[in-house]
Amino acid sequence: MKQTISKILSLFLACSVLVSTTSFASNAHFCCNKLVSFSVTGKAKPCDQKLQSPKSPLRKCSLEQKNCCSNVTYANFGKDDLMVRSFDLDFDTLIVPYTSIFYHTDSFGGLQESIVPFKDYIPPWVERNLPILHRTLLI
Repeated sequence: MKQTISKILSLFLACSVLVSTTSFASNAHFCCNKLVSFSVTGKAKPCDQKLQSPKSPLRKCSLEQKNCCSNVTYANFGKDDLMVRSFDLDFDTLIVPYTSIFYHTDSFGGLQESIVPFKDYIPPWVERNLPILHRTLLI
């Protein structure tokens, strides 16, 4: 279970570093304030002016207006300033973890053996069950 969680967490961190350092741009084409085309790989396709028709005369967008459509480019610039930290491990910095690990492994070392002192003895033979016979039960 620990290995699975560790692998999932490392995959998530690797993907987050990849997304944060990758640059990408996307283009969108709007006509009458409605999204007509969206593209991540190249330019968005412009709309056909012949197919565009106003549904009501109150709309601001019409065939006669030339500035009715607009192209918008969304850009995400990657971050190149990742902080890489290196550290040196000396014996002085690791002495506390080493001593605590050795102390705890030595103090709990004998718990794996379960010694039962009466396993070689047979239980006594009881002819009758005395608590039931005398009707004295522990509550």
